[in-house]
Amino acid sequence: MLRGIVLFILFTQVTGRRWGSLCAGNPTNRVRGSDTWGSGAYGAPRGSRTHKGVDVVCSDGSDVYAPFDGTLVRRANPYSRSNAINNGVMLRGSGYCVKIFYIQPQSYSGNVAKGETIGQLLRMQSVYPGITSHVHIQMCDTSVDPTPNL
Repeated sequence: MLRGIVLFILFTQVTGRRWGSLCAGNPTNRVRGSDTWGSGAYGAPRGSRTHKGVDVVCSDGSDVYAPFDGTLVRRANPYSRSNAINNGVMLRGSGYCVKIFYIQPQSYSGNVAKGETIGQLLRMQSVYPGITSHVHIQMCDTSVDPTPNL
């Protein structure tokens, strides 16, 4: 039993993958590369600022999943202005706090299990024509890169 636990911990640390899949159709949480709107990587340039999260490739309308067990805390908007993709949630649990953007959540509160559908990806193309559609995930502490958890 103890040997199995030690092997699991070592495997988790070696692979660096702690979270589950974020989007239907992307079981490996592939990060958006560069397109006409920039790169989906954490810290990528965004004009005079830097990208504070990671963009995980996801098709418009696809189911978005809870990456870990936790509690949906509240609505979280990525923008101060209103637009068709200005929606998301804050999720806390399993030692993490994240914001997940560009989704239409099924709920803004309540407990969720890793892998449970929490919403659907909104139509990215309606705001950013030509962008690779994606779900944006960022740590509540934006100085922390979420990439190692993918």
